Amino acid sequence: MQPFGVMSKLNTPDQVIDALEKLYSDAVSALSSALDIFLHSGTPPSADLRASGAFCYPQIRLVYNPEGPPPPISRAFGKMSEAGTYVSTITRPDFFRGYLMEQLSLLMRDYDIDVFVEQSDSEIPYAYVWDQGQASGLEEISPAELARHFPSPNLADIGDEVADGELYEPYETHPLALFDAQRVDFSLKRLQHYCGTPVEHFQHYVLFTNYHRYVDAFCDWALQKLGDDNHYTSLSVPGGLEISEPTDTSRAEIDASPWRRFQMPAYHLRAPNGGGITLVNIGVGPSNAKTITDHLAVLRPEVWLMVGHCGGLRHSQAIGDYVLAHAYLREDHVLDAVLPPEIPVPPIAEVQVALQQAAASVTGEDEKQLKRRLRTGTVVTTDDRNWELRFSASARRFNKSRAIAIDMESATIAANGFRLRVPYGVLLCVSDKPLHGEIKLPGAANRFYERAIGEHIRIGIETLERLSADKGAKLHSRKLRAFDEPPFR
Repeated sequence: MQPFGVMSKLNTPDQVIDALEKLYSDAVSALSSALDIFLHSGTPPSADLRASGAFCYPQIRLVYNPEGPPPPISRAFGKMSEAGTYVSTITRPDFFRGYLMEQLSLLMRDYDIDVFVEQSDSEIPYAYVWDQGQASGLEEISPAELARHFPSPNLADIGDEVADGELYEPYETHPLALFDAQRVDFSLKRLQHYCGTPVEHFQHYVLFTNYHRYVDAFCDWALQKLGDDNHYTSLSVPGGLEISEPTDTSRAEIDASPWRRFQMPAYHLRAPNGGGITLVNIGVGPSNAKTITDHLAVLRPEVWLMVGHCGGLRHSQAIGDYVLAHAYLREDHVLDAVLPPEIPVPPIAEVQVALQQAAASVTGEDEKQLKRRLRTGTVVTTDDRNWELRFSASARRFNKSRAIAIDMESATIAANGFRLRVPYGVLLCVSDKPLHGEIKLPGAANRFYERAIGEHIRIGIETLERLSADKGAKLHSRKLRAFDEPPFR
């Protein structure tokens, strides 16, 4: 289908993003005004208004017709693999301005391309405007009644076909990005729902954990950092609390925040341009791990890391030892339909090195001492928390894999990072050894937590700080990119 309105050919990334912002703002204003009118008078928008595309997302149309093959640029993104026309709808261009600037600057600098901004034929669902508070009182009207007159979310229009490598047929256009506007808006609202913080507060460097004690340690560290002279500006926690200047009551305010209302509460130590650290307590299990990474991926983070607990599978391991995951035996099953288990999930070298360097720095141990405590190898991720009761059914497979640890989230975090092109890493801490008679019992578990959690979370934090020192420039590996990859990261 042809877009509505007139295309504008633009010459700089700033011009492109400014034009996107103007079209998006106009569409949101038109939709919110129509909602207000409907609320106060019961008058729905006219058919002519919707037919004009007044409620539609803007889109970028990029045309590349080189004389000869594309130049052999070796970077992982911001590159063209073939001639053609590339199109993607865009939401929240103000929010994604930094990301769009990065992508467009590379493409417009290195390729002879024509870039157009235009109105698409994809309408903005009313809920994405309503949730911004632009039309209060609509909760009194049933969703079914609103859907009769206004664009509403349609699951048939929301999917991951591009990210999942479902080869597009040779139509007139190719996808410019992994996610279109409706998919992004869907995930932005889910993130706010699950995590309890504004999506604007999420940072580009992300930690996942499965224990609230790690949250306590992270918040203590964050408050200390806010009292020092550095680039961090505030700590945002679930429920609307944001602390810029810590006081004696700050820790109590964090504890009193309504984080329990949210399934996967998020905590953000913010820095300019998203250069801080986000910690998400994803809870236990691969389903949660897939859910949060599905949605976080639309933010295009620079990297995400899992820091959690695992069962040690080797006799030589001790409680409190670390496991640096280098490979995964995927028994989690939640991604099997979109990323079959036989597809390798490779380690990201830059992340692995940063994790090992951070472990040495935080523990203060020399190479020989650290080698006794930090082991690299295969991690089993299972969807059965009581796998111990069926160990005889799994023992041969575990043995063949040469696995050294077992948990319930790591392979899912890594596999979805691979699938959605987000660099990933996993550093686990051995909390029990079920195969060797060291079961996690309350007394021993509490002693372990008191000793190990502070050190473990600091390793994760220092890893992200090391990776952010060059603003993620070294992170984006070509091994995450398909041969027919969209130009945008």
